[in-house]
Amino acid sequence: MKVEVLMPKMGESITEGTILTWSKKPGDKVEKDETLLEISTDKVDTEVPSSEEGTLVEILAEEGDVVEVGKPVAIIETDASAADSSGNGKDTSSDDESAEDAEDAEDTEDTEDTEDTEDTEDTEDTEDTEDTEDTEDTEDTEDTEDTEDTKKAKRSEGAGKAEGGGESKRFYSPVVMRMASEAGIGMDELEEIDGSGLNGRVTKKDLQSYIEDRKNGKGAKKAKKDKGVKASKPSGESTRKSKSGVDVVPMDNIKKLMAEHMVKSMNISPHVTLVSDVDMTKIVSFRKKHSAAFKEREGISLTYMPFIAEATIRALKEFPYMNSSIDGTDILVKHDIGLGIAVAMEDGGLIVPVVKEADTKNIVGLARSINDLAKRARNRRLQPEEIQDGTFTITNFGVFGNLFGTPIINQPQVGILGVGSIDKRPVVIEQDGEDAIGIRSMMMMSITFDHRLIDGALGGQFLERVKEHLENFSLDSV
Repeated sequence: MKVEVLMPKMGESITEGTILTWSKKPGDKVEKDETLLEISTDKVDTEVPSSEEGTLVEILAEEGDVVEVGKPVAIIETDASAADSSGNGKDTSSDDESAEDAEDAEDTEDTEDTEDTEDTEDTEDTEDTEDTEDTEDTEDTEDTEDTEDTKKAKRSEGAGKAEGGGESKRFYSPVVMRMASEAGIGMDELEEIDGSGLNGRVTKKDLQSYIEDRKNGKGAKKAKKDKGVKASKPSGESTRKSKSGVDVVPMDNIKKLMAEHMVKSMNISPHVTLVSDVDMTKIVSFRKKHSAAFKEREGISLTYMPFIAEATIRALKEFPYMNSSIDGTDILVKHDIGLGIAVAMEDGGLIVPVVKEADTKNIVGLARSINDLAKRARNRRLQPEEIQDGTFTITNFGVFGNLFGTPIINQPQVGILGVGSIDKRPVVIEQDGEDAIGIRSMMMMSITFDHRLIDGALGGQFLERVKEHLENFSLDSV
């Protein structure tokens, strides 16, 4: 019996997925629950296990193809009825649409080289125990939109096709587009490469060969012969033609969705940002004293993010409206705290893994959870549920040496906390009842809130309460 492998549903707002790599090829035996392929959505990458034991007889969508949820991507012939499988199940081998989107099957083993999974975060597993405070404080974080109402992306033209309506006459998979961008190949040059795929499509193998030949000064051999036909020039801002000193780089799916989420959030919520200065000297001293023992005991570095997270959680308990969302004219006050920690990828992609039931964890527990989530976020190994149910988000500008920022709210939440770098500064302190100048480890901290619900008084009180908890750090929270 032939069984279709379907693109799985990865969350309520996910409508499609991109195939990153196949772990099996046609003819391979497959065990039940064995990893069959790896897929990517706009928020999370994950492995897809086989639901049946049998033989992979056909792959319907190749690496880089974008497939709607519920659509078949492969066919497995179960061992139990392999002998009489003809006539059973759906024969999709002649599906023209899948065939058009297919790349060379033998070229599916090495796309991991082109995945954007480089370790770029200054996270807990890469941070050492230096005494400097400015950029070693937390996991890489960025303001991002981990929204529950992600739009249904348009997909009628395919994810790899050049944008702008008619600029490109061929489909280019995300893998090919990414490789071209990394190699500095513009759209005009890409259009001139001979493709060996269906309808002249440029496959990953074609592009790899072209790049290699170009390095050896033989790139022109792979280009199409000039037939005297010029590509039509689109008008206005949709033009893809490179001008002198300008590279035109199409957005990938994650960047397009991120851009939409940012604009959507700004349109939904009237943003207000407040900034405060925090004396982190006590925490810096504690971390310096205990970081080596903590790493030896826990196997991870002790960064500043768990301290900031714990102080934020305590403040959220005191100001429950900061841990809420708006539904029409109703306020949804959340009982549990799902703390999102925004993690930045080197390619510009952003993801916000969520520490579930964060209010039940102490600093050590938060450190473990944040380290684990950030590490798997970098390696694109998060599960769908690990990026859902966030109620409040923290983003870190300090990892880049920035003092402070004005983050964009992560819809449908009503607030986001931004933390800057920790730097030693001369400040006025009170010593023995007298004013004095002291050197303190200071950090700027900002809160952006939705002014539909949170007024300036509440937002300011919340920010000052987080500051108070950080400055009055106690061993009891560890």
